[in-house]
Amino acid sequence: MSHVYCPECGFQNPEASNFCSKCGALIVTEDESASTMSFTPDEGDEEGAVSYDEFDRPALVVRAGGGRVGESFHPQAERTTIGRSPDCEIFLDDITVSRRHAVLVQHGDRFTVEDQGSLNGTFLNRRRIDAESELEDGDELQIGKYRLIFLGR
Repeated sequence: MSHVYCPECGFQNPEASNFCSKCGALIVTEDESASTMSFTPDEGDEEGAVSYDEFDRPALVVRAGGGRVGESFHPQAERTTIGRSPDCEIFLDDITVSRRHAVLVQHGDRFTVEDQGSLNGTFLNRRRIDAESELEDGDELQIGKYRLIFLGR
């Protein structure tokens, strides 16, 4: 068993001690594993770093969440449902997603998203939406724990 010594009185204390059992002084140990480090991610170091250059038509690409990073969905119809129900065109199987969470609507060459009264809400660029909101290339859509990037090519 290792010991640490009190810096005030020199008493030998067990290694896990934070305070001296004789005088009550704080025992400071040089433990590198307890230090805190912070990192600033570089461009492209994000959890969902995906190359978006390969897409030549509109798509929603999973950027984070559910272990599906990089997976893409291409709207096939005028209305594309997003939700936890297997009947949805974009099926996101997680409890944080409502059965019929949102709808992606195509209006010619532009797209909008509508929340369908979901419990956790739908977020566009980190703002909760209540009504139909237009999507632009590069917008971030959050549905439950999933963060998706809209590519309006």
